[in-house]
Amino acid sequence: MTLTVDTSAKERVQYGKKRRDTVGRAAQANLRPKNRQFDPITVLQVADEGRIPQLLPLKYARMKASPFAFFRGAVSIMAADLGRLPNTGLRVQLCGDAHVQNLGSFAAPDGNLVFDLNDFDETVRGPWEWDVKRMATSIILAGQDSGHNRAACSDAAEAFVGSYCRSIFEFSQQPILQVARHQIKREWRVQPIQLALRRSERARPLDLLQKLTESNGRGQPRFRDLRPLSWRIRGENAREILGSLGEYRNNLAPERRHLFNLFRPIDVGFKVVGTGSVGLRDYVVLFEGNGAQDPMFLQIKQEVASAYAPYLQKPVQQHQGRRAAEGQRAVQSVSDLLLGWTTIGRHHYLVRQLNDRKGSINLQHLRDGGLKSLALVAGELLARGHARSGDACEIRGYCGSGVKMAKALRDFACAYADQTEADYGAFVRAIRSGKIKVAEEAR
Repeated sequence: MTLTVDTSAKERVQYGKKRRDTVGRAAQANLRPKNRQFDPITVLQVADEGRIPQLLPLKYARMKASPFAFFRGAVSIMAADLGRLPNTGLRVQLCGDAHVQNLGSFAAPDGNLVFDLNDFDETVRGPWEWDVKRMATSIILAGQDSGHNRAACSDAAEAFVGSYCRSIFEFSQQPILQVARHQIKREWRVQPIQLALRRSERARPLDLLQKLTESNGRGQPRFRDLRPLSWRIRGENAREILGSLGEYRNNLAPERRHLFNLFRPIDVGFKVVGTGSVGLRDYVVLFEGNGAQDPMFLQIKQEVASAYAPYLQKPVQQHQGRRAAEGQRAVQSVSDLLLGWTTIGRHHYLVRQLNDRKGSINLQHLRDGGLKSLALVAGELLARGHARSGDACEIRGYCGSGVKMAKALRDFACAYADQTEADYGAFVRAIRSGKIKVAEEAR
């Protein structure tokens, strides 16, 4: 069947159902570990080529904390596994690095707080199930990190997939623009989300100003030297970073460009963030708006090709910062007011606000029912992102009632959690043998 702009919703559902001939729903449970023809540690190291070598020991130290921390920093390994397996071919804009700690709260352009997927370094168009498999696996690993037994983790992963399938079914029956604007209303009743939103309520740019800067002796703030996590950039490097803001400004919509033009740059710094991003170039520019009490921080974050790109046949966006920005806008119902991209030398960068009142999930808050509650919300959020950027009717046709799909992807998540623990063991052995260096403070 060839899909056209005139294809009806019913025909698109049937097309999705027909994709079961390519890969059956029960077959989605199969990891096929014997077909794996790569060394996971080699894949990890190759993916980190081109990063700042001095920072890689810090990345690996953070990954050493637990199997879940390793999973967060090793998307390249899971991409290689997903890329070798058959897939439905039903494409959406993938979050790419879908896991529970890439869910968080932030301020929408109107100032209200929202909870959504919030990291799109790996975003690219690809099969919808890749996101679902990664998020489901993260629920298993994060659940174990927060003290749940495997049965409870498995139950939460199944609940997540069930929520995803139910939401896809509902979205396939709703007006398309209604789905695009969809907001989840029960977020405040889910404890881990409630706590993240409360942190967002309290977060202010002035707090970040106090944390990252000091006075230069003339009453003007400058970045403090907090190595190895952050420090000040000076001289020609700082001028090059500020110079890149011209390209960024030109990529903004006119009304947002006007707002940006009202700020003036004060200082430039470097900040280490996250786990998977450590080693990439990550600059922070401090701006001042209407006086010293109106600071604004822009993050200029290096983006490299998505880990999934080698396993996708169609060409992807050539500018990696633009890929990340446009992917984020495709998935989120509301995005950062100043989201954009630029280029510095031969590297591509995403530009966004560093602290637009962000709040993240604390794994310790997943106890006492928090894991399953978060899993249900994660399923709805991921389904909304896929319905915005793909075709809910096609995915609905493939998933059917969702019962078989939930069990198959639960089983895959359990199997991939076991595989991650085995890879984590190989990672720890590589550290002990000296093949991988970790920061001294983490030994």
